[in-house]
Order: sequence, then C-alpha cells, then structure tokens
Amino acid sequence: MAAMDSINDKILRVLAHDGRISNLQLADQVGLSPSACLRRVQELERTGVIQGYRARFDPAQAGRAYVVYVAVGLAEHTKAAQEGFERAMENANQVVECHNVAGAFEYMLRVEVADLPAYKAFHTEILGTVPHVRSITSYMVMGSPKDTRA
Repeated sequence: MAAMDSINDKILRVLAHDGRISNLQLADQVGLSPSACLRRVQELERTGVIQGYRARFDPAQAGRAYVVYVAVGLAEHTKAAQEGFERAMENANQVVECHNVAGAFEYMLRVEVADLPAYKAFHTEILGTVPHVRSITSYMVMGSPKDTRA
C-alpha cells in the first residue's frame, strides 16, 4: 500500500474533484515536479488506493433522475440469504449502491431510475420477488445539497 502522507492526500482530493486533470496541472496544485507527481499517482494506482476513474453525468439526461434510498430487512439472517440477496442486487441495473449495514435492517440500497413508475416496477418486479426479503422502506430523494461522489 502506498504511504499516505499529506501530498498523497492532496493528490487524492484533487483527482476526486477532477479525474481528468493533466499531470502538469496536478503537479502544480500539489507542489511537486511533474515527474514526481506522476510517480506518486502511478504508485497510488498500482497499490489500489486509486481504483479507477469515473465520469459524472446529468442524471435527468441519463434517465436516472429519480433517486431512492431503500432499507431492506431480510426474514432470515443466514449467509445463504445474504448471498442470495446480494446476487440479486448485483444483477439489478437500477441498484447503483448496495450496502450491508448494522441496525434495524440489513441492507441500504441507492436506486436510480427515470421516475416513480420505473421505481414502482423495480420495487414490485425485482425487489419484491427476491426470496427472504421481509421489509422494504423507501426514502425518495427530494434534493441533494451536497453530493461529492464522482
């Protein structure tokens, strides 16, 4: 693993904001020579600290403007039930995040679809057919004053 110092932290913050920044601009912003900066970025990539680069897009134009966080409780707390649920979510394109959490329910999903009818179809035809699902609680996003995901 790459050593995390203040310079590597700066590199990560700049790249999280703009993954397409040139190495020359990145080096200038973090106070390194271009060659030293490139070596550090390559080391962060090689060791898996940087796992990839993504494009940000307009959800409305991409047909994913309706965002819902979904709390899912399972009827059984077995490894098989969890693995089955996780496999089903892996195959559901509407699910962009699936987190196993501690608390009153087992999973928190981030679902992105075009609109309410598309969410209802997902809720009924996909999530509602997964074995071991005991409860589904939907939280519709009304606005996102802060969202730093890439």
